[in-house]
Amino acid sequence: MFSAPVLPHSFAEELAHAHSVAPDALPGAAFCALADGLLALLFPQRAERPLANADAVEAELQYFRAELAALLAGVPALPASPAALADEFTAQLPALRAALLRDASAILASDPAAQGLGEIISSYPGFYATALYRLAHALYQRGLPRLPRLLSEYAHQRTGVDIHPGAYIGPAFCIDHGTGLVIGETAIIGANVQIYQGVTLGALSVTKGLQGTKRHPTIEDHVVIYAGATILGGSTVVGAHSIIGGNVWLTESVPSHSRVYHRAHIQISRNVDPAAELVFSI
Repeated sequence: MFSAPVLPHSFAEELAHAHSVAPDALPGAAFCALADGLLALLFPQRAERPLANADAVEAELQYFRAELAALLAGVPALPASPAALADEFTAQLPALRAALLRDASAILASDPAAQGLGEIISSYPGFYATALYRLAHALYQRGLPRLPRLLSEYAHQRTGVDIHPGAYIGPAFCIDHGTGLVIGETAIIGANVQIYQGVTLGALSVTKGLQGTKRHPTIEDHVVIYAGATILGGSTVVGAHSIIGGNVWLTESVPSHSRVYHRAHIQISRNVDPAAELVFSI
């Protein structure tokens, strides 16, 4: 009869010590659920049903503020009181909603398949990833520990888009498709930038000694970066109104109005002699 292996007692002690010194668990799942609820409040296109009137909206806003304060109460090392942080964040909601509407409008203007703002807000993964990034970034700017990263990872799991909450992204940001997109912590992205799937805005080196330095590129206004492009380095600047083609590998700056393309050598060979075809007998 099969018997389970007996683990050494020292291993159990090792795990017990790890549990005893681990930091308190954060309310990650509840916090992400609250973020989804907030998006449904800000954008009725994401809600199961719209709210009836201004009183109902005000009640939901007060509920959100209270829930956020309650969740923050369980987070150690906060830079301010949970109530003060919840008040500050709630006061920023009009500006966040306006910024996200500009993002949605930028997607609508650039995507011929989009049928309207309602479709983009309710179903486009690029918009959803941008929305959660902007929420996480607002918390990151206030010095909240760990929670912004949990929120960005939640967006990553759901969309395949990995945006560090410390990155700066300007207005009218457009993610087209988005799967596999990576934007590093110190990246700076200007206004009216459009990025396709599989793009990496990363660092040339990932050594720990570079922590706290600018490691990721700067993308100026009105830049388009096509699928699969990789742009690396904290001193790398893509000038305004530039186009970076698909699969480009870029580690140095380019001036404004540049066109950077990867030229692949493709050779197609085709044998049209039927007598040369291989015949398999099984």
